[in-house]
Amino acid sequence: MKSFLSPQWMLAAGAMILSGSAMAQTAAAAPEPQYTFSFNAGAVTDYRYRGISQSRLNPALQGGVDFSHKSGVYLGAWGSSIKWIKDIPGGDASIEADLYGGYKGAVGSIGYDVGVLTYQYPGNKLSPSANTTEIYGAVTVGPATLKYSHSTSNLFGFANSKNSYYVDLSAGFDLGGGWSVTPHVGYQSIKNNHAFSYTDYAVTLGKDFGNGLSASLAVVGTDADKALYVTPAGKFTGRTGVVLGAKYSF
Repeated sequence: MKSFLSPQWMLAAGAMILSGSAMAQTAAAAPEPQYTFSFNAGAVTDYRYRGISQSRLNPALQGGVDFSHKSGVYLGAWGSSIKWIKDIPGGDASIEADLYGGYKGAVGSIGYDVGVLTYQYPGNKLSPSANTTEIYGAVTVGPATLKYSHSTSNLFGFANSKNSYYVDLSAGFDLGGGWSVTPHVGYQSIKNNHAFSYTDYAVTLGKDFGNGLSASLAVVGTDADKALYVTPAGKFTGRTGVVLGAKYSF
């Protein structure tokens, strides 16, 4: 979610003659906005989610909208083009639509984030359905964030997979000049389908060009079973690869 901008304080000095006395006056601070809306649109050379390609190792278009209230409450929606459901017999969906909401706060220097996220695939005909809902919680200390996500439904079409989980550790480092680097490692456990469980990893180099424009270069990979995560052409969707992305936020 987007963070709020801190209030900007301006000091105005003025001299007034009133009943023979000089007075100095300071302008009041601009109030913090009650809420903010932000939008984003972009593209990637491969839509990787938890290390696995969702777009058959091909480019994808993406976009979203976020609402944040100064209390810490947030809501959002995000979407991307996908191909993986069409690669499964009986599947028929080309869009992923994510809806989420939660609360962010801090206790001292420790930040926290709790919420719920539902992944919807309009038109998908898989059984069990690919539609998935997760609850999540995260804590942030310094540059590092540890997050745990727990499925309250079957996970992405896997049968009897309710209560699967994903845990990931990431960190963000500001390199200066608009550059940043974000290392990440995660583990996806799929209940009653252990052969499909795996570890993923990534290192992302980001560049903020200002005026809402940013770009990224990521090296992404997994140790997933090469015989289980494949495209119809037999390409491993969890292979190590480079992903380029561009995004405009407004």
